Amino acid sequence: MGIAASPRPIEVLVIDDESGDILLMRQSLAREPIPISIHVAVDGKQAAEILGREEFEPDVVILDLNLPKLSGLGFLESCRPNAPVIVFTSSSNPQDRERALKLGAKEYIVKPSDLTEYTRLVSEIVRRWSNVRRRAVDARSVR
Repeated sequence: MGIAASPRPIEVLVIDDESGDILLMRQSLAREPIPISIHVAVDGKQAAEILGREEFEPDVVILDLNLPKLSGLGFLESCRPNAPVIVFTSSSNPQDRERALKLGAKEYIVKPSDLTEYTRLVSEIVRRWSNVRRRAVDARSVR
């Protein structure tokens, strides 16, 4: 009898400079029943460098807008990852939302202050959008 291959982990790129938010995301995703690998960039410039490496292609990108060096909106203007980009930010500014979606973000979510809701949303983002990405990649490889 062969050993079943474990599924490859979901690759998540988190672009956020707040260590508390990064810790909360790690804790939220550690509870998931599937393996998840989290990569962190603390600004838009570092994220662009990470995405520029040929060996790394995330399944989903979670982007904060308020970043040093290159803001989240600046990142969206200059970098077009193949993975869905979900803005997860404290900014409730309607202009930020409109601009982020025009620049290619798939969803715009304001970070909740409630810990339970925060955890639920992070898990939901990764489950929903990584599945969308994986189905698209699988469909291309079948052709």
